[in-house]
Amino acid sequence: MELWLQHLTQALALPEYGLSTVFVVSFISATLLPLGSEPVVFGLVKLNPDMFWPAVLVATAGNTLGGALDWWLGYGAHKVVDKYSHSSHHGRAIRWLEKLGPKACLLAWLPAVGDPLCAVAGWLKFPFWPCVAYMAIGKFARYFMMTGALLWAFPGGFKFLGG
Repeated sequence: MELWLQHLTQALALPEYGLSTVFVVSFISATLLPLGSEPVVFGLVKLNPDMFWPAVLVATAGNTLGGALDWWLGYGAHKVVDKYSHSSHHGRAIRWLEKLGPKACLLAWLPAVGDPLCAVAGWLKFPFWPCVAYMAIGKFARYFMMTGALLWAFPGGFKFLGG
């Protein structure tokens, strides 16, 4: 099992699989599963510095599509969540989100609350395409800033990763 995992890890590290790995990990990390995609983007860019823009754009696309999936899940879950709509915290949060509208999806990049926010936007039946556009803007800004900051902070890479 360990040998198989090592071969899989080596295969995914190859440049021809790098962008597809970034896409898959960023897509999955945008769902409600706890997974961070920034280390994968940073690793690919550290190994292939000329891949900065493709990696940031592919991560943005994967993470935005994952956010769009969250929107649809929220949209479909509207009736299930309706029975919990009488809580005071729920009411305040809903009023705040309704006031912001699709622009609230700019915050989709935030850890812990960003992904559920996309689902709530769908549940509130905010317009899909404006939400996706705002998600993409926020997620692009996150990948651009995080990857740039990591490259600046760790120009030699992480020594324990062989960088």
